[in-house]
Amino acid sequence: MTPSDWPAVRAIYEAGIATGDATFETAPGTWDSWDADHLERPRLIATDVDGHPVGWVALSSYSDRCVYEGVAWESVYVAPDHQGRGVGRLLLEAMIPASEAAGIWTLQAGILPENVASLALHERCGFRRVGVRERMGRDASGRWRDVVLLERRSAVAGGSSPSAAAGS
Repeated sequence: MTPSDWPAVRAIYEAGIATGDATFETAPGTWDSWDADHLERPRLIATDVDGHPVGWVALSSYSDRCVYEGVAWESVYVAPDHQGRGVGRLLLEAMIPASEAAGIWTLQAGILPENVASLALHERCGFRRVGVRERMGRDASGRWRDVVLLERRSAVAGGSSPSAAAGS
């Protein structure tokens, strides 16, 4: 993903925002704000046969603390006219090894429970439900919304899993 992709990325993001079930955000902001809020790498886009972006996936830092440098929030968005065609799955399946190559050992996603397609997609790609964060935030209408917390732990990045290390 490059700055020249921003108009298409922004349009896809705006379509997700418009559903009311993809994010608490009410506007995509500017390229500079979006760029500052996301890790530089990896950021991936999916394109149609003509090279037009139809989906994207990017990561945000979980925390500024160095102990969490391998933990990131994942966001994936697909243009409405390309949903249900496997674009989201291709993006997540490409993001997983790309994030591992970047040293990310845990991917997290916070998904509104009404976004059943995104929940199913993440679970098909190896994410597990950790729990539901009740009344996590208010949407644009002021309604309280829950957020389902999912995570995917790498078997490659970050060495042995914490539970394996605890047992040794």
